[in-house]
Amino acid sequence: MRRITKNTVALSVVALLAVPMAAPSIAQQADTNPSIIVTGERVPALETLPAGPDIKGTITARKGDQMKVTTAEGQASVITIAETTRVKASSGLFGGKGKLTTAALLNGIPVTVKTLQWNGGLVAKEVTFKNNDYKTAMMIRNGTNQRFEENEAATEALRGRMADIDNYNLKGTTNVFFDTGKTILSEKGKADLCAAATTAEGTSNALLLVVGYTDSVGDEDYNQTLSEKRASRVINYLQQVCKWKPYRMLTPTGMAESDPLADNSTEEGRAQNRRVSVNILVSKSVDGI
Repeated sequence: MRRITKNTVALSVVALLAVPMAAPSIAQQADTNPSIIVTGERVPALETLPAGPDIKGTITARKGDQMKVTTAEGQASVITIAETTRVKASSGLFGGKGKLTTAALLNGIPVTVKTLQWNGGLVAKEVTFKNNDYKTAMMIRNGTNQRFEENEAATEALRGRMADIDNYNLKGTTNVFFDTGKTILSEKGKADLCAAATTAEGTSNALLLVVGYTDSVGDEDYNQTLSEKRASRVINYLQQVCKWKPYRMLTPTGMAESDPLADNSTEEGRAQNRRVSVNILVSKSVDGI
């Protein structure tokens, strides 16, 4: 694992980020400031909680185990996301493979949330959205130049809601590498991922940001999809095997052949670029800045 100790970082990623946990009593407030402070309080079993209102709106902030959903009338609700919150879409995310997790809840997606009441606030029992809305949000988050003529207004609104990576300090990075065109994790990659999770667990208030990359072989669309699938594979392994909690995962992204580590004109360089980076981040709001 490559350790980085500098206090600040400017990752060249246009990504929608989640934010550290907030006091769960914050709910249904109109404040547009999405800042949330980590408290670490665990949500009890959902089946023990009383029903709350169904909320239909757009995710306008997503940080850690919290998301802000704003209705068409402008009413904002901050809703806690539990480990057992169900996330449902119309069809196959991440190429139809892998477990659908709360990492799919991106800024700008119109959602319907079935809520429960907890600790004076709301917790999500189930979140549903349309797959096409997810694809649009994914494209915008990845900074592609593709335009959506029928959804141009929605596209511009999504761009305006992007979070700023500079709100975080980078504490370390682990890179895992892949064979050409493949998404299969090597045994070394698997071991490195759990080692990274262990390191992050020992870092106060740490969150993980997963970013997938490819080499320069292949066309742009293919590489974009491949980078997203690699990121998804890493996320699933971190959560399912390394036991990293979903609410401590920032929204993942695929960056295709952007930001190469090495020269793509050589085989050795391309091998270094076929990677997924697992970044340990801590919000500046809880890191003494």
